[in-house]
Amino acid sequence: MPEDQIPDVPPNHLSIDPRSAFYSEEVLRRDVGIRFNGVEKTNVHEYNVAEGWVRVEVPTAKDRRGNPMVVKLNGTVEPYFRRAK
Repeated sequence: MPEDQIPDVPPNHLSIDPRSAFYSEEVLRRDVGIRFNGVEKTNVHEYNVAEGWVRVEVPTAKDRRGNPMVVKLNGTVEPYFRRAK
């Protein structure tokens, strides 16, 4: 999709994990910000607006493969693009 036709609204479901079906490098390049329950979150790994949840990193925990552990939190999710194009 040409850059001038990219919508100004982030997708409903997005993940930063390249193995996920909801990963989109084009969207992530535009610098997506997340407000969760009115608070800016910088450690979001995945979100879903329609279902109202985010997966955030637990800072000190790793899984058995060395990946950061994530916790699913429910609430109001507001994605937005930080930089205006």
